[in-house]
Amino acid sequence: MATYKELLAQKAKLDEQLETARQKELNEVTERVRQIVQEYGLTAEDIGLAPKRGKRGPKSTVAPKYRDPKTGATWSGRGRAPAWIGKNRDKFLIA
Repeated sequence: MATYKELLAQKAKLDEQLETARQKELNEVTERVRQIVQEYGLTAEDIGLAPKRGKRGPKSTVAPKYRDPKTGATWSGRGRAPAWIGKNRDKFLIA
C-alpha cells in the first residue's frame, strides 16, 4: 500500500497532467471556434455573447389608488406612503 506522501506526489503529478491536457484542448477548441467565426462571418451578437442593442420600451404609468380629498394629491400605492395617507388607507381609496 502506498504511503500518504507517495499518494500526494502522485496527485500532484496527475494535477499537472490534467492542467496540461486542459490547456492543450482549450487551445485546439479556441482555434476551431476562431476558424468557424471567420468562415461564417459571425459576430458576438450572432452567437448570443454580446448584449442586445435597442431601446427599452417606455415605462407605463400606474393609475393612482389613493387621493387626498383636501389637496387632490394622489398616490399609486407603490413606494413610500405620503404623510397625508396616515394609517387608515381605506378612507383615501379611489372608488
